[in-house]
Amino acid sequence: MVTLGSGWIARLPLSFALIYLVVGILLGPYAFGLIQLRRDGVFNAEVLEKITELVVIISVFSCGLRIVRPIRLGTWGITARLIVFLMPISILALAVVGKLFLGMNWGEAILLGAILAPTDPVLASEVQLTDINDQDELRFGLTSEGGLNDALAFPFVYFGLHALKDDNWGNWFKQWIAVDLIWAIAAGIVMGIVVAKSIVWIEKKIQKRRRADELMEDFIAISTILLTYSLTEMVNGYGFLAVFVAGLVVQRSYRNPEKPLAQLEFVEQVEKLLEVGTILLLGSILLLQPMLNYGMQSLLVIILLLFIIRPVGVWISTIGKRPVESHRRTFHPGTRWLIGWFGIRGVGSLYYLAYAFGNGLKGEAAEQIAWITYTTIVASVIIHGISATPLMKWYERNIANKIKANPPATIDEFE
Repeated sequence: MVTLGSGWIARLPLSFALIYLVVGILLGPYAFGLIQLRRDGVFNAEVLEKITELVVIISVFSCGLRIVRPIRLGTWGITARLIVFLMPISILALAVVGKLFLGMNWGEAILLGAILAPTDPVLASEVQLTDINDQDELRFGLTSEGGLNDALAFPFVYFGLHALKDDNWGNWFKQWIAVDLIWAIAAGIVMGIVVAKSIVWIEKKIQKRRRADELMEDFIAISTILLTYSLTEMVNGYGFLAVFVAGLVVQRSYRNPEKPLAQLEFVEQVEKLLEVGTILLLGSILLLQPMLNYGMQSLLVIILLLFIIRPVGVWISTIGKRPVESHRRTFHPGTRWLIGWFGIRGVGSLYYLAYAFGNGLKGEAAEQIAWITYTTIVASVIIHGISATPLMKWYERNIANKIKANPPATIDEFE
């Protein structure tokens, strides 16, 4: 029904994820009871972790494939600011909220911040790059941020988990810096480049001898994703980061631009299918009483995160930033506020929560963080789902089209 009605739905202030969420609630324990991750009071976090893990790695690869920009600081300046400045600001601010207002210790508060700080590359398709020729700065910033911060929130998740197990930070802080911060990030970048280039090289050699079946060719994208992710995890690197880098590498490795475009279309279809399943699962695990029990805490986090921390953090992070595709000396204020508004939370946060369940988060702290996370994601799906279409139409009409009508002289570097 969603597929057949997608032409109408796309014109409405309504996201596909919102529809899936409602159906998931109907399939859960309050209606038909067809999806049950919680039996006899025990929640099956492992199933949620594996499904969300698969969705995220496919989605971040898709983000990488969409981006066609020179790998230079000047053209990736907005991404660098959103990752280097905004994400730590978000995590720290949420941690302070958790410590001061939610009664958490610092380990629990930092873990909450790390779980909720990443924006979602899966549910944000309406505000991301539409194709490989799209160079819009707002869409580029949100796409590259979503592709990277789902990987680079991991060090802070590990920090929170270490702090939960041992509140004497001196016992593990140096190891966290060396392994979880420096080694894992470096390994993710290197493996993303090496594995992707190796697969492309092997494919080109074999294709010269005998062409692969056209129906099977696009599955090379899935092979690249799974091999890159698994090999990177084997050397204790961040697989999410490696897969995003692999997407960038694959996009630049073919002389025929139709090749990565075909892979992108195939990956996007798989991503859409997995999005359905993930949001159905989210809807099915929602329970009214726990959501009410933590309702005031969740409401505080939602208001502060979506309406204050994210917008103000973006404004601070983009001070003095000059847009690449415009004559303006600084970002248009409307663009800055829209980047701040579209901090969509979703599948990435679900994955980190499920991962934390399996690695030391338990008891009352687990319940508190879980229901705050679920409620925040639901609020984001509803609020951003309703606002994405009208706000992006306003942006295209009032900001993007004016920039396209007056391109700077240096636009040739993108051609």
